Amino acid sequence: MKKIHELLKKIKDNRTKAALIMSVSAAFMVLTLCICISGSKQEIEASNMYGDRKLPIYCVETEEKVVALSFDAAWGNEDTDKILEILERQDVKVTFFMTGGWVSSYPEDVKKIHDAGHELGNHSENHLNMSELSMSEIEEEIMEVHNRVKDLTGYEMCVFRPPYGDYDNDVITGVENCNYYAIQWDVDSLDWKDYGVDSIIKTVTCHENLGCGSIILCHNGAKYTADALEEMIIALKEQGYSFVKMSDLIYRENYKMDVTGRQCPCEE
Repeated sequence: MKKIHELLKKIKDNRTKAALIMSVSAAFMVLTLCICISGSKQEIEASNMYGDRKLPIYCVETEEKVVALSFDAAWGNEDTDKILEILERQDVKVTFFMTGGWVSSYPEDVKKIHDAGHELGNHSENHLNMSELSMSEIEEEIMEVHNRVKDLTGYEMCVFRPPYGDYDNDVITGVENCNYYAIQWDVDSLDWKDYGVDSIIKTVTCHENLGCGSIILCHNGAKYTADALEEMIIALKEQGYSFVKMSDLIYRENYKMDVTGRQCPCEE
């Protein structure tokens, strides 16, 4: 009887061990599945992919009647003070995308822009076609300006506009690696073509893409931009638009892109 009792105890212990092993294995499988699902969800909810393409942000889906006005700063600074005066008078905050050369040439203007409450954006070190560079060169083009601006102002830039609007998947990946958001535009003022003041105002305020969440492209060094700026801002305000900085317009998480480069919030 004693031997039978010991045998039954062993069988019971083995069953307990087997049950415990099965329970632990099941728990591990559930945990692994949750991690995989969570990772997939995160990838979907913060993705700049459309199909197999990585896209920069051309505009933003929003019900608010807001636009982001931006200036690319790569050449002179003759009109910077006038532009800043107009923006202050109109109580408008904008984003300046600056090249490394411009930052080095006009450090006091960079400080002035920052002190006025405008956003500093990155426009690369040397204004090259980014899609022609290696990944290490792409990241270097971004971070050289980033570190110079940080040393100058203490500000950590987070929005990047590729020169000439030139990009491919590698460029967007490099931008992401540097903790930046890649920014394009859906409303081009064409101020760089020097068509005149009226042309700039009409091109922007009557643009077919102008709408809630639009991103407007101007240049601080173009011939007629400063002269057209105030009337353009007033006309946009009369249409009901208000102005926000780029980083206040875009979504930082839980977003996806459509085929046009519109950044859209994910449904909860």
